[in-house]
Amino acid sequence: METPASYPYDACPFIPRPLPVSSPSSCSVCLDATTGAPAAGAHPAPENTTLQPASHEPIQARWAAVASMALGVFGLVTAEFLPASLLTAMAADLGVSDGAAGQAVTVTALVAAVAAPSLPLLTRQLDRRAVMIAFTLLLVLSNALSALASSLPMLLVARVLLGVALGGFWSMSAALAMRLVPASLFARAMSFILTGVSVATVCAAPIGAWMGDLWGWRSAFIAAGGISLITLAVQLLALPALPPRDNPNLRVLGELLRRPPVRMALLAVLLVISGHFAGFTYIRPLMEQVTHLSVTSITAVLLGYGVGGFFGNFVGGWIAGRSERQAIVAGGAVIAVLAATLLIAGHSAAITAVAITLWGFAFGAFPVGFQTWMVRAAPDQAEGAGGLLVAAFQIAIASGAIFGGLMVDHLGALGGPAFALGAMVLGTVLTWQRGPRAVAA
Repeated sequence: METPASYPYDACPFIPRPLPVSSPSSCSVCLDATTGAPAAGAHPAPENTTLQPASHEPIQARWAAVASMALGVFGLVTAEFLPASLLTAMAADLGVSDGAAGQAVTVTALVAAVAAPSLPLLTRQLDRRAVMIAFTLLLVLSNALSALASSLPMLLVARVLLGVALGGFWSMSAALAMRLVPASLFARAMSFILTGVSVATVCAAPIGAWMGDLWGWRSAFIAAGGISLITLAVQLLALPALPPRDNPNLRVLGELLRRPPVRMALLAVLLVISGHFAGFTYIRPLMEQVTHLSVTSITAVLLGYGVGGFFGNFVGGWIAGRSERQAIVAGGAVIAVLAATLLIAGHSAAITAVAITLWGFAFGAFPVGFQTWMVRAAPDQAEGAGGLLVAAFQIAIASGAIFGGLMVDHLGALGGPAFALGAMVLGTVLTWQRGPRAVAA
């Protein structure tokens, strides 16, 4: 069982856990949340999750460079999931339906799913400092275009740029962290970087909703652009030259996909995570049209969701340390009950607020649970398995936004939790019946 100090790694679906210094061959790959992202959810496979040999190990930790990466994580996760807190205002201003506006989340996730495995290959001859700065420039440009968007196509172009930055950053961040600090400090460095995910999870949605109410939805993207400019400045000052070292390849993926346990894990991810994001992406229309909450109340509820997700990451990691199957089943069962509760009693402000807060809390079981499942399914190819898992997460995010949007457009604001209920039940039952039964040591 892991110690509590490792739980921040379990919060993120796109970052590998710290590897034991004494056993560099025992690599494993980790996943976040909330966001959506993730983290966040949200977000792609590390370029290399093997601890570097002692001869390549940095003698001194470069904490300023690590801090610049934490700022990058915060900016990316904030930008990825801002549409969830601004959806109705964006849709009204752009003259489209809520479901159509929700595709701003879909396109980002789809592009990130493609960018994650491909960008390390396409940029393998380039200095990693230049590559990371290029990703931050794309983040700046994406936020600027989002703030200036006068139509849905223009907004989607901006979100494509964000997807490239998102997928590229997550695919390389862990490998770069290993080059910025000695191996003995890798865990601390990754924990520092992942504070960006936690802070964005708690703050992005409520602050975005609050700013959107005061100054319009574009103001939230302007603020996100300001954060990305600060990140760019810090990275220019702090990141050292990082000549290319690794030679990544994706040849193992086909072999992994032929393994039944791997396919089962990916199917469960697609069902459970798409259900979650169908509910989360369209939660604001429900609060406005069914619960009839004010913008101030919506902001408070979204803050509750973020705080719930923050603590859920720790509890979910604790449960998954004993049994990843039980963690996923418990989280899925709770969210299914909460989705049904919103369908039945979503008109009640108190019930809705509690349900959404608990929803964020329950999601914390998924990232580490699925990560552990995949590593057990392919212990000899943990890096490749992690890449598949990240791609599955992004596809699930996109699927949830697409099908949730269709449900909302045709059935109304309750369409999101309705899709979430169905997908979550299927994914939870699949995990209960076919998930790993071994208890983690």
